[in-house]
Amino acid sequence: MAHLPDTDRTSYLTSLAPGADIDHRGTPFTEPLLEALLDAVRDPATGQPHLGTARFNGAQFSGCAWFRETQFSGEAFFSGGQFSSAAGFDRVQFCDDVWFSGAQFSSSAFFTRAQFSGTADFVGAHFSAVTGFTEAQFSGAAKFAGARFSSLAWFREVQFSHTAWFNGVRFSDYTDFAGARFEGASVLGPVICAGRMVLSRAVFGLPVTLEIAAQELVCERTRWESTAIVRVRYAAVDLRHAVLSAPVAVIAHPAAFTGGVTGTVVIREDPLSGSGGVRVVSVQGVDAAHLVLTDTDLTGCLFSEAFHLDQIRLEGRTTFAPTPAGWQRRGVRPVRFTRRRTLAEEHHWRAHTARQPAPAAGEEPQPHLWRTGPHHADAARVPGPEDVAALYRQLRKAFEDGKNEPGAADFYYGECEMRRHDLTGTPKSERRLLWGYWLLSGYGLRASRAFAWLLAAMSLTVLCLMAVGLPTHDPDPATTGTLKDGRISLDTSTPDPALHGGWSQRMTWPRTEKATRVAINSVVFRSSGQNLTTAGTYIEMTSRLLEPTLLALGLLAIRARIKR
Repeated sequence: MAHLPDTDRTSYLTSLAPGADIDHRGTPFTEPLLEALLDAVRDPATGQPHLGTARFNGAQFSGCAWFRETQFSGEAFFSGGQFSSAAGFDRVQFCDDVWFSGAQFSSSAFFTRAQFSGTADFVGAHFSAVTGFTEAQFSGAAKFAGARFSSLAWFREVQFSHTAWFNGVRFSDYTDFAGARFEGASVLGPVICAGRMVLSRAVFGLPVTLEIAAQELVCERTRWESTAIVRVRYAAVDLRHAVLSAPVAVIAHPAAFTGGVTGTVVIREDPLSGSGGVRVVSVQGVDAAHLVLTDTDLTGCLFSEAFHLDQIRLEGRTTFAPTPAGWQRRGVRPVRFTRRRTLAEEHHWRAHTARQPAPAAGEEPQPHLWRTGPHHADAARVPGPEDVAALYRQLRKAFEDGKNEPGAADFYYGECEMRRHDLTGTPKSERRLLWGYWLLSGYGLRASRAFAWLLAAMSLTVLCLMAVGLPTHDPDPATTGTLKDGRISLDTSTPDPALHGGWSQRMTWPRTEKATRVAINSVVFRSSGQNLTTAGTYIEMTSRLLEPTLLALGLLAIRARIKR
């Protein structure tokens, strides 16, 4: 039609009527020519173009292609079509199947509020600029397998009533499925997104498997009405206020996804780089009773406001934030934090209380500093120690219920730490008791600390016994007799042990051996049988009370690390 004389073209357009079948395969269209074609089939009753079966296979649209509000009552074929400028299919009604497979959209393409009543086939289509399917409705199967989106892609409020095929789809930029409804989809993906992929407020009605490799995956207020398996690579996953009506598992997929017709073709992940590890950044407001996290990085994950957190399941290699490395300065004295797994909320509270400056935008947190939070400057929004203690308590129970006692140890430590720093909810006497418990054995979890105190206490006991506890010489029994009325009465007594001589006589190897024997026997509640001075008796009594306690704390710490 592009090469017809004006009279013949006019004659052809005049012969068309609303609902007519047209065949323009391979036809080059300019914007005026396409507008004239659509005007020829405009329905007087509705004022909108109305086509029957339309064949635009391989057609070339050099100008803007505006099909807005057009009704296709038959099949629509755009396979292999080339759209050099903007393409508009807003509010178009496709009453039968439609094919855009292999189509090339070199500029923006919009399908806002389009209605697809049959199968919508976009397999292998290439969208080079902004693409929008906002509020589109797919009543039949939606096939996007192998499609490529080189710019922004909008699928907001889209409704997929049937299957939705996104096998091997590649998004090069921000992708938005906010508010989309997947009522018939059982599989979504594998999808590759070089930027952020948003599934916020999306609804999944059937059991579904999602396979997504992206820089970020936002599932804020996403609703899963049935079971779901979310296999992810590379992404930072945000699950804030997601609604889980059934178990949902978020799994870090260990290898590149496979797809294709046979399901064995490895999908390239060129835009993404790194090890493929997955970070979960927030589960705030989630019913964690239905949540399973496998092989995920929870270094920066926020757990506050989540409920049933004690029923969350953490499987595989789960990573939490470590304490700052190296020595720190607190006032005028240096301190060093023992290595343990911590929650991001504790990092945020400690960074805030220490008035630690927030890193510059894009700067990685320093390993010797606490990590700052998103509301670092707002004291009212930084969780307090009582809130963090509750989070530690619930996660500890989750590990214990999973028969992972060693994994729960660090969370018990964190809970006690937060209670010790809680100036409002924890009484002063209890804080002092916790301080002593921390100092002596790290809340019963640091065997090295308890045994160090035990060794120090035994050494002090030995020195005190050598100095004032052991007599210089063992006292000899003395026998005295009296003669009365021809009868002799004998009385044998042992004088009290006494110290004589100076330090050179007290600090000898034999006395060291005796004092060591007394100290070792005190650890196991045994009496040494040595003659002791009065001071030595009290020293032994004290050591028999303190040193077995330190030994018990050390053994308790070892048991906490190996118990199953």
